[in-house]
Amino acid sequence: MADVFRKSDDRPGRIQYEVAGLAWLADVADDAAPVVTVSAHGDDWLEEPRLPQGRATRAAAEEFGRRLAHTHAAGATHLGAPPPGDFGQGWMGMARLPLPSTPQESTPSWGEFYARYRLAPYLDAPAFTSSDRRILDRLCTKLSSGVHDHDQPRLVRQSGPDDTYWAARTHGDMWSGNVFWTPTGAVLIDPAAQGGHAEEDLASLGVFGSPHTETIRAAYDEESPLADGWRDRIELHQLHMLMVHCQLFGRSYVPETIAIARRWA
Repeated sequence: MADVFRKSDDRPGRIQYEVAGLAWLADVADDAAPVVTVSAHGDDWLEEPRLPQGRATRAAAEEFGRRLAHTHAAGATHLGAPPPGDFGQGWMGMARLPLPSTPQESTPSWGEFYARYRLAPYLDAPAFTSSDRRILDRLCTKLSSGVHDHDQPRLVRQSGPDDTYWAARTHGDMWSGNVFWTPTGAVLIDPAAQGGHAEEDLASLGVFGSPHTETIRAAYDEESPLADGWRDRIELHQLHMLMVHCQLFGRSYVPETIAIARRWA
């Protein structure tokens, strides 16, 4: 039993969502990023093999960046698309995560989707003052206008059908703790899997710091070129994770969140 990791969570659908997300992220080409396997699970628990600890080398980071590009290129039908499964709703850590089940419930505009489903649901966080909310409301209005919309990376665009709803297949909660470095490279764990914009995964790596973040991004950009201006948009794509942390953990994340919102509103 020492080589097995067991996780329990009694929130309805939480474990089922994680199991479905891991399976979906693994259902990709062989050259995509490795994903931890689920060896057994029930309604409120899962078991995974305990991964051996390795070191995050520059070479491993380059390989991960290239492989992540192919994970994203596996695609999703629309922004916010849930992985296949019956789990009710999504979760990002302890926060609820809206997942529109059909393209019609979502929107082809990234900005409108981001405002409606990734920022607005957390505006009622007690950490925000009325002044904070006015700034965030202003940003949501601007995002919804489409002025900040931008293309997916090249491989995602090339892999999709000829319609406007195609999205990347994203991990959805890619802070450094959910990229586990083994002796043979990086393995994805604990996702909030969804159809999304590929740039959000890359941006999330930098929210709390990650080994060789710039190397990962550069290798990704070489494998699947990102749309012009992607470096400037990193902070904008980090806002969702920051908003969730404002809701869960309070005022300490608010100054950074509002500073970014002001710059883009």
